[in-house]
Amino acid sequence: MSENENRDQFRPEDHENDNFILTTVVGSYPKPKWLNRAKELYEDPDHGFDEDDYQEATDDASRLITQEHERAGLDVVVDGEMRRNEMVEFFAHRIEGYEFNGPVKVWGHNYFDKPSVVSEVEYDENWLVDEYEFTAAATDRPVKVPITGPYTLASWSFNEAYEDDAELAYALADLVNEEIEKLVDAGARYIQIDEPALATTPDDHAIVGECLEHIVDDIPEDVRIGLHVCYGDYSRIYPEILEFPVDEFDLELANGDYDQLDVFKDPEFTADLALGVTDVHVAEVESVEQIERNIQKGLEVVPPEQLVVSPDCGVKLLPREVAYGKMANMVEAARNVEAKLDAGEIDVERASAPADD
Repeated sequence: MSENENRDQFRPEDHENDNFILTTVVGSYPKPKWLNRAKELYEDPDHGFDEDDYQEATDDASRLITQEHERAGLDVVVDGEMRRNEMVEFFAHRIEGYEFNGPVKVWGHNYFDKPSVVSEVEYDENWLVDEYEFTAAATDRPVKVPITGPYTLASWSFNEAYEDDAELAYALADLVNEEIEKLVDAGARYIQIDEPALATTPDDHAIVGECLEHIVDDIPEDVRIGLHVCYGDYSRIYPEILEFPVDEFDLELANGDYDQLDVFKDPEFTADLALGVTDVHVAEVESVEQIERNIQKGLEVVPPEQLVVSPDCGVKLLPREVAYGKMANMVEAARNVEAKLDAGEIDVERASAPADD
């Protein structure tokens, strides 16, 4: 399967423009306030709100947010990670070899329930298959599955069992590979690996690359693999990341007003670019016109057939109406840019993708 086919499998059958800019989200979304209340009731034994009640609440929230993504017009949806709490903790609870010893202060008054790896990590239970199957049944649109990457799972834990974090990361990468194989068997075709730790420790990009080699081993070509790396100095990992075995790189650039855009122009960006076009750190909805300008920034780096657009990062900390407004305006802006490309109104600097060997 060619790179274009890998992306165009997510093109809606009724897509009205000749050009197609894939629209999606990074993952997290604001939880409905009643879901947070349901969790409080579930965790308080005095209320009689049992596991079945909480399961029903999370099912309802997952269905609701998936439909909210549909209503915004996204080509590829997720359930907003309604069943997840924190990006490391959620997975650590499901991996044999981790244990928790209480919250750790990370900055200011913020605490993180940082786990410890106390024995060899093992695949113990499905992580995301049930979540994926529920979401896929709730929508007729393609569903993306975000997974915290092995390098971040290793870096943001206490390592008490392996010689170093690299050895731990490689072991975790094998488990991620096992989970992706199960997701693929369940029908998933779009997997996003989240590696926020890479941008904070960029000298370890070779470790991340090796982890990704483990992750994609024996994964079919029609399964789209993305890598999300938020914030940081991208010049310290580019162009080395182009050697990573992934289809797209999801980058946070709107927050920095695209100051780092030129980093990706030389050498040529050969993968697909999933460009952040709305700033998740600003609780205001950007205008359609502003997002159109942001999308056109991406066209300075890659041609339309290599461009994907999304918010910079997860939007879970935003007010829900703001998160929805950003998505809806983003989709409208993408469709407008497509129409202008069709009409020849936009001059694309890199007019064609690199030819296949």
